[in-house]
Amino acid sequence: MTATPTTSSTPSAPSTPVPPDGDYLRLDEQICFSLNAASRAFGGVYRVLLKDLGITYPQYLVMLVLWEHGELPVKKLGEHLRLDSGTLSPLLKRLEAAGLVRRERSVRDERSVHVQLTDEGVALRERALAVPRRIAAATGASLEEIRELRARLDRLTVALDEAALESTPGCV
Repeated sequence: MTATPTTSSTPSAPSTPVPPDGDYLRLDEQICFSLNAASRAFGGVYRVLLKDLGITYPQYLVMLVLWEHGELPVKKLGEHLRLDSGTLSPLLKRLEAAGLVRRERSVRDERSVHVQLTDEGVALRERALAVPRRIAAATGASLEEIRELRARLDRLTVALDEAALESTPGCV
């Protein structure tokens, strides 16, 4: 009888069996797939909740940043959302067409476009207050579990960003 090999991790984490070679290529072994599936499931819930607000999930993220920070240059907004201007511009055009934001060229630097909320965009915040509570309820997790998961995902994002930077040729 042979013992099942285990991996060791942090002292507080239990050991888990190591799958035989080749099993690492199983779909159910891929963390990226689990994260993608969870993201898609979130998207389905957000789609329903945001329908009443008349905005999509990506538009909701833009609004969250503007509600938190106020007027911002498109570049800074993109940094907060981890989106490039090519992805962000169509979102902003639709939000502007809906009367929720206004885009204006900077007087000091005409290459820079600033985004600000309209009165209607500010008012939408009040209607959106229930969204986070309803999302939290949909997860079935406690507020503490949600905070811990978010913190773990933030740490994962930092680690992956660092790994991508390290594997980029010419970067130190």
